[in-house]
Amino acid sequence: MPSNDARTLLHTAVPTAVTGLIAVGVAAGIEGGKGAIGAAVATLVVILFMGIGLVVLQRTAKQYPHLFQAMGMLLYTTQLLLLFVFLMVFKNTELFDPQVFALTLVVATLVWVTAQARAYMKAKILYVEPGESEATGAREPRKTGSTT
Repeated sequence: MPSNDARTLLHTAVPTAVTGLIAVGVAAGIEGGKGAIGAAVATLVVILFMGIGLVVLQRTAKQYPHLFQAMGMLLYTTQLLLLFVFLMVFKNTELFDPQVFALTLVVATLVWVTAQARAYMKAKILYVEPGESEATGAREPRKTGSTT
């Protein structure tokens, strides 16, 4: 994984994990153990789903830039379907509090998206590959005219 991609993943996963830890603490204080488990599971779901999605989308952008937009839509749809399946499997669970799970899921997702947007705005990503002109055999632009 290139350094920009790893940096983006780090700058999005860490704030989400911190938010999850805060949610676990708050949920444990309000709802007890089941609330804490619900917050922890929701945080893990967000980090896994969004992290895998980010990695897949970045690799697609590098290898198949013409498929980037379609892959983004497919990935978003797949994430929603997987979340729906997860919710159906744990619909009537007694393992964790579903309300805490849902609230933490929404908050963690908002933190992830906000952190990802901030990471992309702060990243210094080149628009043109630096060695591209040598690889294609193109000449470097020369300065013409007088400097006086």
